[in-house]
Amino acid sequence: MLVCENNENGSFGLVLNKLSILKLNELIDNVSVVECNVYVGGPVEQNTLHFIYFGEKLSEQSIELAKDLWWGGNFDEIVEQINIGKLDKEKIRFFIGYSGWAIGQLDLELQENTWIVCDELISENIFTSSPEDLWKIILRNMGGEYQLMANYPIDPRLN
Repeated sequence: MLVCENNENGSFGLVLNKLSILKLNELIDNVSVVECNVYVGGPVEQNTLHFIYFGEKLSEQSIELAKDLWWGGNFDEIVEQINIGKLDKEKIRFFIGYSGWAIGQLDLELQENTWIVCDELISENIFTSSPEDLWKIILRNMGGEYQLMANYPIDPRLN
């Protein structure tokens, strides 16, 4: 989960490792980028499209989440950057839906240790790792006890 916004109105995030069966050109008419994967950002408003990208800021409306990691912006500008080769389609992820929390809900979940928090995200890993390996790579990079967790089986009963 990548938390993109956390403020007095609640929190907004995107699931990073859940690939959908859809391609971008199947969701939006007249988009000239074909074969761009789309991920499931979460269960909320799955009729909305969101995106993050890696590299330099390409849209005035984009918000920097971490070093060289940008959220949102002008969709048409970003598609144009892909089409002219300024943004590699491997350095952008599109998401349908998002994950949301009411005011204070995420803070409460953090206090209850519901989430493992990675404070030093290596942004490029989001785009260079397969969806099924991303979680393990992030845990390994965190080191210590988290590095051990990276090797746990998905279902411990199968161990």
